[in-house]
Amino acid sequence: MTAAPTATAQEFLISREFDAPRHKVWKAWSEAASLERWWGPKGSNIRVIKLDFRPGGVLHYSMEFQPGRPMYGRFVYREIVAPERIVFVSSFSDEAGGIARAPFKDNWPLEVLNHLTLSENGGKTTLSLRGRPITANPEELAVFTSMFDSMRQGFGGTFDQLDDYLRQ
Repeated sequence: MTAAPTATAQEFLISREFDAPRHKVWKAWSEAASLERWWGPKGSNIRVIKLDFRPGGVLHYSMEFQPGRPMYGRFVYREIVAPERIVFVSSFSDEAGGIARAPFKDNWPLEVLNHLTLSENGGKTTLSLRGRPITANPEELAVFTSMFDSMRQGFGGTFDQLDDYLRQ
């Protein structure tokens, strides 16, 4: 039996159980058409610009809360072990996919290293996500840790959308 992951003071951790088998949750994270249906904050429209789901590959997407006013994000995949683990670096990006500052805080870390794990028990899947800034200065790190409550709310809404998607 493995212990549940624990977070350090500088690491964000969120976990959620879904009433779906692991392969279905994995598929939701690994296919562009699936990601467009659930990824992102509630109220946003997501468009996958590019998905190259392999180590070294990139997910580049746009996110709109208001038509004609896109924000961009990207994942750079470091490790993919189907159907149990995805390690990726997330960042905001520009339209071309280059790293950009967050539109909501100038001192948000440029890159966050994320470890997503999926474990199944009795047909239900537990998703655990750990994230921490990489190459962040002390001010960026302080902003990141100060936003944990907001991040829990944001991911909570995103995972609500994933839950709805998995029920379809």
